[in-house]
Formats: sequence, C-alpha cells, structure tokens
Amino acid sequence: MAHNTLSEFPAGCVQLAQGALHGRYQLNKNYIMSLTNQNLLRNFYLEAGLWSYSGSGGTTAATSAVTDGPEDWHWGWESPTCELRGHMMGHWLSAAARIYAHTADPLVKAKADTIVSELARCQEAAGNGWLAAFPETFMHRLAKGNNVWAPHYTIHKLLMGLLDMFTFTGNGQSLSILKGMADWFYRWSEPFTRSQMDDILDVETGGMLESWADLYAITNEMKHRELMLRYDRRRFFDALLEGNDVLTNKHANTQAAEILGAAKVYEITGELRYRQVVEAFWKFAVEERGYLATGAADDAELWIPAGNMSRMGVGQEHCVNYNMMRLAHALLRWTGDPAYADYWERRFVNGVLAHQHSETGMIAYFLGIGPGSKKQWGSPTQHFWCCHGTLVQANTAYDEQIFMKHGDGIAIMQWMPASLRTSVEGRSVALSIRQDGQHGVYPLNNWNKEGLTAITKVNIPQLPLHRPDRFIFEIRVEADGEGDIDFPLSLRLPWWLNGKAIIIINGQEQNGEFVASSIATFERAWKNGDTVRVELPKNLRTEPLPGEPGTFAFMDGPILLAGLVEGERRLVGNPSQPESLLVADRERNHSWWNPGYYRTKGQEIGIRFIPLYEIKDETYTVYFPVVQP
Repeated sequence: MAHNTLSEFPAGCVQLAQGALHGRYQLNKNYIMSLTNQNLLRNFYLEAGLWSYSGSGGTTAATSAVTDGPEDWHWGWESPTCELRGHMMGHWLSAAARIYAHTADPLVKAKADTIVSELARCQEAAGNGWLAAFPETFMHRLAKGNNVWAPHYTIHKLLMGLLDMFTFTGNGQSLSILKGMADWFYRWSEPFTRSQMDDILDVETGGMLESWADLYAITNEMKHRELMLRYDRRRFFDALLEGNDVLTNKHANTQAAEILGAAKVYEITGELRYRQVVEAFWKFAVEERGYLATGAADDAELWIPAGNMSRMGVGQEHCVNYNMMRLAHALLRWTGDPAYADYWERRFVNGVLAHQHSETGMIAYFLGIGPGSKKQWGSPTQHFWCCHGTLVQANTAYDEQIFMKHGDGIAIMQWMPASLRTSVEGRSVALSIRQDGQHGVYPLNNWNKEGLTAITKVNIPQLPLHRPDRFIFEIRVEADGEGDIDFPLSLRLPWWLNGKAIIIINGQEQNGEFVASSIATFERAWKNGDTVRVELPKNLRTEPLPGEPGTFAFMDGPILLAGLVEGERRLVGNPSQPESLLVADRERNHSWWNPGYYRTKGQEIGIRFIPLYEIKDETYTVYFPVVQP
C-alpha cells in the first residue's frame, strides 16, 4: 500500500461512536452554538457601518435589537481594538459547516446561514467586494511596509470558513461573497511587481494561497488562477527546493500554512514543483529535525533547531499542531504511507486532546512539556487566541482519517470507535469499530456499559487480573442484499506496537508479519455479520529527548505520560527497562481499565504519572533525567 493513494469519504459517512471522543465532539459543538450571532458579527457590523450605540445606552446591530452589554462582548484578540479581530469568524464557519455535514443538525445550519447572510450585507455596504472586521487601510499599510498585525492571516480564516460553508453545506451565498473578495484582492494585487508581491508575502501570509487554489478549483476562472499564482510564496518555496533549511527560529505556523497552500496547488494543478516543495518542507520540519514525544518540533511558535529539542520552556502551539496534522493527512492521501498516519495519531492524542480542557472544552494556546509546566486555559469569550480557533476546527474533524477510501476498498487508518456507511458495488455497506474495554484498554476514560455488565455477572469468562497489555478492537461488516461482497480491507498497524498484531477474522487467526508502521490488507468476499478482531499489543517505553542524552519521556502505547511534580526530578533506573522505574497505578476505574496511570518505584520521591491529555490544572513535568543505579 506504500504507493497507493487514499481519499476521504464524503462528510457524514463516518460517525463517532458514543464515548469519550464523541463527548469531546459534543462539548465543542455546544460551545460553537453558545457564541451569539451578535458577538460573532459585531466587528463586521462596525466596519460596515451597520452598528451603533443606541441613545439608551444599549446597542443595535444591523436592524436587530441587541440585548447584551459590553461586558458580554468578545474580547481578547476579537476586541474592536485588536488588529487581528475577525479571525474567529472564519474558524466558527468552518467548524459549523463540518458539524452540520456530520450531524445534519438544522439548527447549526440555520445559525450559520444567518451569519453568512449578514456577512453578505456587510460586504454590500462596503460596495467594492471588501469584507473584513478591519478596514481596507490595513492592506494598504501592509503594501507600504508599515506595521500591521497579519491581515492576510485573518482574511484567510474568513475565506476558509466561507469555502467550507459552500463545500459542506451547499451555501451558494458564501461562494458569491468569496468571488467578491477575490475581485477586491485581484485589483489590489494587480499593480505590484513580482518583487513587491514577494515583499508583501514575507509578512505572515497564512493560508491565502490555499484559499485561492480552492476557489480556482470551484470556478475554473482564469483570474482566480492568476490570483493563486500571485500568492506563490516563491522566496520560501525556492529556498526549500534549493535544499536550504530555512525553518529554524522562524514562525512555524505561517510556514506550515503556506506549505498547505503548495499542497493544494499541487492537488489542483498537478504541477510537480509544488509537491516537491511540500516534500522538501516535510524533510526539514519532521524527518531531519526530529520531534518531541508529542510530535512537535516548535516552541513559542518557532521551529526548534534540528536535533536539539531541549528548548521547550513555553511549549508547542496548537495552530502548528493542527496544520502539521493537516499536512500529514495530505501526504498520506498522496502516498498511502502509514508513517504519516502514525504522525497524525501522535499529534492527535498528545496534541489536540491535550490542548483541550476535557470538562470545559477550552483551549491551551501553548502546551508546555518542560519541568513544572502548567496549562493556561482560555475562556469562552475573553481571549480568542489564534489557537482558540484552530482547536474549535480540529474538534470537528476527528473523522477524516478513521476510515478512508483505498481504491475499491476501505482502509482503517485510525483506531477510534466509529462507524462508516458507504456503497460498494452498488450495495450499502456498513463497518463499525468497537473497542473491547474489558480485555483491552480504553484510550480515554469513559463509562462503559459492557464493563458494568461484566462486573455484575458471574457466568461470563474471567476478566483479566490486571490492566491488559493491548488495545483490542472488533470490526463488524454489515451489507444490504444477498450474497457475499468483495472488497479489500486495509488496516494500519501503528508505530507503537509491541511485537506483532494479532488479527482474527470470524474466529480464525490470520497469518502475516503484522508489524508496526505497516498496512495489513485482506482481500476477500465478506459476508453480512463478518467480524475482524484486532489485538494491538503495547508496552510502557521511554523516548529520549533529542539533543539531550539521558533525558526521557514515558509513553504507554500512543499515550504520552506526565509526572505530577512541580519541577525537574532525577529518576534512578534503566531507561531501556522502564518497568524498573514505573509500576501500574490506578489500573481500574469501576467499569473500565485506565491506560497511562503509573507511579514511580524505588525513587527518593514518589511521583504519579497520568496521560498528558488528562492534565487540567495540575503542575506537571514530561521529561526526566534518568541515571543508571
């Protein structure tokens, strides 16, 4: 499968099963719907001249009465005085569009459609295609080389949100708005020489190239192709193609977003140069640079020097985490190489989940992993950091890698409880992934009804005595109609496997290598009710800190552990035998097994370890110096 391409199923075909991941998805949806239209639109109204204070001290927005006061408005980076204001609107539209595509919730679509119609009114008031929560003068300041905070970055978020509204919900008005914005940018950028445009693109361009490529793919209009080519980030792209690592101590997120633009241009035009740019970037950003146990190679928004990851005082940025996951997904589609899905999984479990508060749904801008780290949580309406928006999006896109199309077959690329409904040879086919929470381990804690049954009945097979050393999943095939149905089923065997996977189809164990970071494919005639049992052995292991010999993080399968300690502590033991350092702790929680819970043994000071994604307000440390006894 290493050279076979993959593609996504249409949105809505894949559904998360009830459980902890679905709970996080719902938490995010609830937050999305809690943000009022008034607050999301206020800065756009202000810029368009459609908002003013009323004489009574209240406010009016467009023609509708506003009932909240300034204390209820959106502040932080969405404040009317912040130059980055308006970025959250684009993220919100993208998230809402995806939620509707997955759930068909009419309330989500009605709210999003209303907001799009109000944005159209704001654009109409401007009269020239301009639409933003800030004035056109920001772009003129940028062109003159005067200081302004990332207007291209903010505009891209709005473009992306409108594109997603058109793509996922079929909202035609959003496409009309997009075309008007494109006309404005086409006129604005037309007078610039290539050198002048390159100077402009040196200032945090974000994903503008990606948006223009998306628009060109929809319209096939030559002016949109020309606009796309004007936003080619040549100075950056050419340096990569010349073999220069121009990443160290540069702004990681803007570079990742620009590379996503190159990836999209390649997909749309087939021009090989853009794929080569993406591959060169991946080599420098991931393969040669190395990464921390979370998958990150950035700290305080900047790329860390290659092979030297000891600088981790501020922490990884969620925007970088999300965009690198998106890039890994693109490369997975192109190549079918499971290494990209491995990387995506590492970033998801120890990035997306770890950046989100599991009870409030709020965001940690940075995720520290240095000694004595503590997550700083944003609030629902008072911060609106850039990462606030990317986390809202990331938590609507769990499904994109679970099931994927692989030629005429189906591939399972991420092991999450979920279901797929699709068509094979004209017949409706459903696949479901269920995790065995009693003879396996739940990757996220969750009330387990089957586990409750298991601990109340006595006439069932004996439960394991201790926490199992493997994740166990069952895949069930269901097909409408009579007779067998032929299609290949491919399974990613993840990087963290401890030995061989065990794969059992309808009770018969299959022969094969089934080793880590590989694909197992089964081409057969499937019957309705066929089952595939997949056992993925895992173990406790250490990962060294790149560039700092003798310092290690601990992982339980794909799960990064955090020690509940306020500063650096030296541990004594053999890092190649982590069981000499840690023992299982809090193995059982009523009806499920707890992965990632350990405590030190034989140390001067005892330390508890829990999954990094479960950290809320505790102070913690991820990397520990380990010395041999």
